Amino acid sequence: MAEPRRDEQARRFSALVAGRLAQNRWTLVAGIMAVLAVHRLGGGSWQLTAAIIVILFAVTAIAPRRTRGQRKADRAAAADRNGLDGLTAQSLAEAVGDPLVIFDAAGSAVHANEAALGAFGVIAPGMSMMMKFRAPEMQSLFERVRTGVVPSAVVDYSERVPIERVYRVTASSIGRGTGLFVVVFKDQSETRRIDRMRADFIANASHEMRTPLASIAGFVETLRGPARDDAKARDHFLQIMQNQTARMARLIDDLLSLSRLEMKPYLPPGATVDVRLVLQSVIDSLGPLAEESGVVIERQFADTPVELRGDRDELFQVFENLLENACKYGQSGHRVTVSIETGTAGGTEVAVTIRDYGPGIPEEHIPRITERFYRVDVDTSRAQKGTGLGLSIVKHILTRHNARLTIKSEVGKGATFTVHLPLK
Repeated sequence: MAEPRRDEQARRFSALVAGRLAQNRWTLVAGIMAVLAVHRLGGGSWQLTAAIIVILFAVTAIAPRRTRGQRKADRAAAADRNGLDGLTAQSLAEAVGDPLVIFDAAGSAVHANEAALGAFGVIAPGMSMMMKFRAPEMQSLFERVRTGVVPSAVVDYSERVPIERVYRVTASSIGRGTGLFVVVFKDQSETRRIDRMRADFIANASHEMRTPLASIAGFVETLRGPARDDAKARDHFLQIMQNQTARMARLIDDLLSLSRLEMKPYLPPGATVDVRLVLQSVIDSLGPLAEESGVVIERQFADTPVELRGDRDELFQVFENLLENACKYGQSGHRVTVSIETGTAGGTEVAVTIRDYGPGIPEEHIPRITERFYRVDVDTSRAQKGTGLGLSIVKHILTRHNARLTIKSEVGKGATFTVHLPLK
C-alpha cells in the first residue's frame, strides 16, 4: 500500500514542478540568458555557471504558482485601472448628449455639462438649483430626491424663453452615501410637436370631411321628402351633391399624396428632368382654367433645356399646385407670370417663379401658409374648391428634392412663389 502512495505523491510532485516551470518559463529563460551573457563577458568557470542555472531551475520549480482566479482578478484590476478608473465624473457627464447637472445635498450645483450650459445658460458651481429652476414641479423634484424621500423622480418641465421647450426631467442619487445627485433633461419638444400636429391633422381632416358629408346627407333627406317630385330642385340638389363628392375625392387624393410623400421624405430622386418642359406641360394643362378665370399666363423663359435631378411627376404636381393657386386666387390681377432663372445662389440653383397680381397675402399668414389645412380666407378657399393641402404637398415634395420654397407678397400687389431647385 505504501508503494502506490509514494508513486502517486511522486506523480503529483512532478506535475506541480512541471506546472510551475511552464508558468514561469519566460522568467527562467530570461535568467538563463542573463547568466550565459555574464559568463561570456566575464569569463567565469562553466562549473559556476552551471550551478547558477541549476539554482534558477530549483527556484522556478518551488516558486508559488498563481491560481486561475488570481490571474483573472489581476486582469480585471488592470482593466479597471486602464478603463473606468481613469475617467472622472466630469468627463462622464460631458459624454452625455442631454443636459445634465450634478448637485449636492444642499441643492447647490457641482457640475453642469456643455449641453446644460447651452440649454439653460450659466450654471456655476455653488449656484442654487432651487433658484435656477423655479417651477413648482422642479422645486418638488429637487426636494424629494435630495432629502431621500425617493431615490429617483421624474417630472415634465417647460421652458418658455427664448423658445418653448418641453423636457422630461429625471433626478436620482449617485451611488450610496456620496451626497451627490444628478438631474438629466430629455428634450421632448419634437415629440410633443408631432403629437400636436397629428391631433390637429385628425381634427382638421374630420372637419373637412364632415362638411360635405353633412351637405350630402341633408340633400338626400330633402330629395326623399319635400323635393321628391320636384324635377328642378332634384337636378339642382344632385349637382351640389356631385360637387361635394368631387371635393371629398380631391381631399382624399391629397391626403394619400401627402401620406406617400411622408413615407419617403428624403429619398433622393434618381432621374434627370427638364424643368422647362415640365413647366410648359403645366401651362398647357391649366390653360382652360386660366381662360375660365379670366387670367392670361405669361411665359417668361427661353426654349433652352434646364436639366436637373428630380422626379418629373412630383415636380409637375408642385408647379401645377402653385400655378393653379395663382390663377384661382390672383384672378383679379388678370395675369400670371411664369419665369425660370438659372445660375442663382452662386450657380448652384435654378429658381422657378410664379407670380400673380391679385389681392396678395397678408404678411402674418405667410409663415403658416404651407401648414396642412391652413387657409388665409376659408370661404374663398372653399369657393375655389381648395382642400387646404396643396402647399403642404408642395413643401414635402421640395424637401424630398432638397429644394425650398420662398414666398413674397404685399397686400394689393399680388404674391410671388419661388421654387429653388439644386442643380446637383
